[in-house]
Amino acid sequence: MQNKDLLIALESLEREKNISREDTIKTIEDALVSALRKHFGKNALLTAKIDPEYGTIEAFQTLMVTKEVTNPEIEISLEDAKKENPKIKAGEELVLTLNVDDFSRIAAQISKQVLIQKVRGIERENLYKEYKPREGEVVTGLVRRFSDKDIVVDLGKAEALLPYCEQIKKERYTYGGRIKAMITRVLTQADFANVDPKTDPVLGRYKSAAFRLDKAQRGPYIILSRATPEFLQSLMEVEIPEIEEGIIEIKGIYRDPGMRAKVVVKSNDNKIDPIGTCVGMRGIRIRAVTNELSGEKIDLINYSDDISTIIVNALSPAKVLSVQIKSHENKKALVIVPDDQLAIAIGKDWQNIRLASRVCGWDLEVKSESQQKQQGQEESQLKQDVLSEVEGIGPKIAEVLIKAGFTTVEKIASVGVEHLSTVQGIGEKTAEKIIEGAKKYLAEKENASQQPSEEAQNDNTEETK
Repeated sequence: MQNKDLLIALESLEREKNISREDTIKTIEDALVSALRKHFGKNALLTAKIDPEYGTIEAFQTLMVTKEVTNPEIEISLEDAKKENPKIKAGEELVLTLNVDDFSRIAAQISKQVLIQKVRGIERENLYKEYKPREGEVVTGLVRRFSDKDIVVDLGKAEALLPYCEQIKKERYTYGGRIKAMITRVLTQADFANVDPKTDPVLGRYKSAAFRLDKAQRGPYIILSRATPEFLQSLMEVEIPEIEEGIIEIKGIYRDPGMRAKVVVKSNDNKIDPIGTCVGMRGIRIRAVTNELSGEKIDLINYSDDISTIIVNALSPAKVLSVQIKSHENKKALVIVPDDQLAIAIGKDWQNIRLASRVCGWDLEVKSESQQKQQGQEESQLKQDVLSEVEGIGPKIAEVLIKAGFTTVEKIASVGVEHLSTVQGIGEKTAEKIIEGAKKYLAEKENASQQPSEEAQNDNTEETK
């Protein structure tokens, strides 16, 4: 390589590959030393130096001067050393200047291969340093090719991967088409080295897609996503300046990508309506986001600290009649909706109720008004049937007692005659008879439950005998 050609190559690498001249020179020097070792031995003390200003190349070998040579790779006889330097003595070092023009074709090829490998390594490192800080950034690229169901996207300087698991499933992508997505992860080969798909299934899927893309498994791997909630948030920040300015705060995003999303918003300014601001005049703001997501429906939910209110808001667009908290500890609630709103509240394939449960973090059960009424009637009838078994209680009296709050036999047996006689239609004598009947019913029930255990005990005694 002539000096002029070398300088041109250094400038080209610096300009086109963003590889500094110093790094390239160091790489060529290392490659030169590697090629020299093929001729002078792997233990030889070799160095190479390239002048960055003039492009001249020099190579040197350092040898120890000895009277008797035992290792010719690192030693030279005093007699031979004096031919190079008559004043040299045994025990000193002799530095020989090597003629790099005398390399054989094989040595030159080795030097070239090492250089190519190192340049690629520097390119990979530079790409990683450039794109790693850009995680979370939305980028636009071109569909370059398809790898099974995964998509390779050309970002200009690098190729990125849009795995199938990060795509909007109903979208169809075409070769050369523009695609917008978020950089979610920038990974190296080392990141995939010890991945266990069982403990980290997402990274396991990325690994499979990345290795199909890059058979050499070198990286870096730039992973894109159109399905992540953060991608939707970034789109909203672009279309709705109040979000980026912090006037409106996004408290949570829950997506079924391409189908429906629920976005919880909160206004930090009492004068600004968060939902109206996000929708925009005639829906222009939210429509722009929806169009980018292939028609994904976006439900905007007003944030609230009250769990009942957030449940009602989360079930949008369905209208809610009431919310019954069944268990604060287990976070379970029953939601009652009008009959014509039941299908909307549940959604296709339970989509709406599933997303609403994720929004509030509660296990939600939805029933229509008629279903709840029918269930109430069935439960009331069951209670009436139980109370009717008590001596002194007929169907009509049972109905009266249930309406008055006396829904169990235990409760009736625990009250006094004066208390029970306050119920309309029940006198003192009737009340007395009902309470006695309730106590008798409970006693018979207790005896019946004890009898099987006594019989079992007797059977065990007989077997022992």
